[in-house]
Amino acid sequence: MTPRVVLLDSGGANLGSVKAAFSRLDVDAPVTSDWNTIRDATHVVLPGVGAAAVCMAKLRENGLDKLIPRLTQPLIGICVGMQLLFERSEESDTECLGLLPGTVRFLPSSTGIRVPHMGWNRLETTNAGSHPLTAGLNQKHVYFVHSYAAAPSTSTLATTTHGVPFDAIVARGSVSGAQFHPERSSVAGARLLKNFLALA
Repeated sequence: MTPRVVLLDSGGANLGSVKAAFSRLDVDAPVTSDWNTIRDATHVVLPGVGAAAVCMAKLRENGLDKLIPRLTQPLIGICVGMQLLFERSEESDTECLGLLPGTVRFLPSSTGIRVPHMGWNRLETTNAGSHPLTAGLNQKHVYFVHSYAAAPSTSTLATTTHGVPFDAIVARGSVSGAQFHPERSSVAGARLLKNFLALA
């Protein structure tokens, strides 16, 4: 069955590039905030670029902050979209969706460690790395652009390190997230999206 993918309208600047990444996989992924269209989808993507507070405000404006917690199909958040899945973000002390436990915090800077973190880092899958979302991704390099991150926890499937270790891929039930940009991560990014589409 061909997956019916939708991109939630979070106002993020990466909506077009994520849509193009799915198009390269021959999958149409329209951007929408329509509740019926979202409910009918087989897979839901929450992209995000910019500030957590701005993206949450957009979700509240569309009423999506109420719908997202009710979804039962596979959901993946990307970059800030992943951060919104947690309970809070230190960025402007933002209350988020609360689908994953924990608070997203500012990455500490130090000598040789710049924030924002921008560039390619290697994924390290955890003991939970047998999850289908991380198939074929251990030790692969992916592209990050962010200043905030979640600390490893029971939801962690893969980590990377920029000064400190942090979540790169998370999952809990049907909810998952990638801190990196799969749409900018070449073959490894395409593999993550394929793995996501294979989730039922």
